[in-house]
Amino acid sequence: SGPNRIGQGIEFDYCCVHAARSFRALGFEAVMVNCNPETVSTDYDTSDRLYFEPLCAEEVLAVCERERADGVVIQFGGQTPLRLARALEAAGFRIMGTPFDAIDLAEDRERFAGLLDRLGIRCPDWEIVSTWQEAVEAAARIGYPVLVRPSYVLGGRAMRICYGPDDVREALERQVHGSVLVDRFVEHAVEIDVDALCDGETAHVAATMQHVEEAGVHSGDSACVLPPPSLAPAVAAEIDEIVGRLGPALGVVGLLNVQLAVADGEVFVLEANPRASRTVPFASKATGVNLVDAACRLMSGMALSEGLSLGRVPSRQVSVKAAVLPFARFPGSDPVLGPEMRSTGEVMASAADLPTAFAKAERAAGRPLPTTGTAFLSVHDEDKPALVPVAAALAGLGFALVATEGTARTLAAAGLEVDSVDKGAAVVELVRRRRCDLVVNTPHGSHARADGYLIREAALVARVPCITTLSGAAAAVHAIGNARAEAALSLQERIGHQTRSA
Repeated sequence: SGPNRIGQGIEFDYCCVHAARSFRALGFEAVMVNCNPETVSTDYDTSDRLYFEPLCAEEVLAVCERERADGVVIQFGGQTPLRLARALEAAGFRIMGTPFDAIDLAEDRERFAGLLDRLGIRCPDWEIVSTWQEAVEAAARIGYPVLVRPSYVLGGRAMRICYGPDDVREALERQVHGSVLVDRFVEHAVEIDVDALCDGETAHVAATMQHVEEAGVHSGDSACVLPPPSLAPAVAAEIDEIVGRLGPALGVVGLLNVQLAVADGEVFVLEANPRASRTVPFASKATGVNLVDAACRLMSGMALSEGLSLGRVPSRQVSVKAAVLPFARFPGSDPVLGPEMRSTGEVMASAADLPTAFAKAERAAGRPLPTTGTAFLSVHDEDKPALVPVAAALAGLGFALVATEGTARTLAAAGLEVDSVDKGAAVVELVRRRRCDLVVNTPHGSHARADGYLIREAALVARVPCITTLSGAAAAVHAIGNARAEAALSLQERIGHQTRSA
């Protein structure tokens, strides 16, 4: 699975370990190839044989030839092994599970968009360009904001949300990796992650997770909730139907991850990954179903109809995955979340209700939520109406409200008691001296991000919780007001013995 780094790491190591165990239980010899000795998958007793080699075509092909491999499994190591699919297939080795053509169909934007069009599935408008001049023209046709991104990237690297021609030019003048995708960025959308199992003919939705942050924040950085708390039944059914058609159409055998955005009741497919996603360990623990083991059985020839033990999350529990963010360790870094992954770990918490689970997850991630004190609020104009109920809830919990002038006017007009403070040095000093216990600052556009940078940096230095999305702020306030003290239970006690194998 390669080195543990931002965007790729422990989650895929988990998948590789369970895959090796599952294939050994099925009667195969498991040969592990990994270049990183600091993993569980490279423990001496995880596989039958272990090779410390770079995950490059030449080295991996040499291992396959030496071992006379009956099949090669590449869908558990993240994006890096997928790049070897063409070379492996050209050399005559059988790719177990999803074949190369299906991988290319999902990763090649033109082929994938053509498939979605044939299936009648919505996706955001997009164009492929090779220069920044073409990108500016494409963005004008699509409409701002747009998401600029290369294909086959790790952890969203080099992705950027652009709000105008200057942003596009700046993003592409610095780096152009061949063709670049320009997608319409769906603002104020709820992002959904789906992990599914496919046998080439049918698909089974194993877990549907709702991101706490809006679409546009990388899935590795956004907190997510299972089961999704706010999906309408009709939308949830549509998502199941979309994934049920998409998996077989792609030809996926094993695991499939689909990322979708829901805006104004409409469902858009953002991308499909024919591999294990970084949410697989979380989904397996939350549901008690070992998704990696099920995928290995499908790769070895079993069909979904043959009685694989699959199920949905028990209704009596809510599970939350939260990202561990490294900003406090990097002075000068800006804690704004976006399409490029920045987290270095993750935690999971479960409880009988969402507020308690979210509060536990934030505490485990090193961001304990305050229960009283002063909240500083400064948001973009578009976010001000939606901030009012969040601020009202904070005031109802006994927090004193402090806001920048524009935000304060909106809150005061809504009948809330709020102190106004000037932008700039006064705000930074307020945060730096820890005269507030919670910061909510939602930037919009590159200029606003620069304006709020000093506020967010001061919050990091002072270790004051800083929330940069309004949806994240709403979830935090809900957790502050409704979280209950709950006795600690192991996963085994909470959802039963099945979790022991997940």
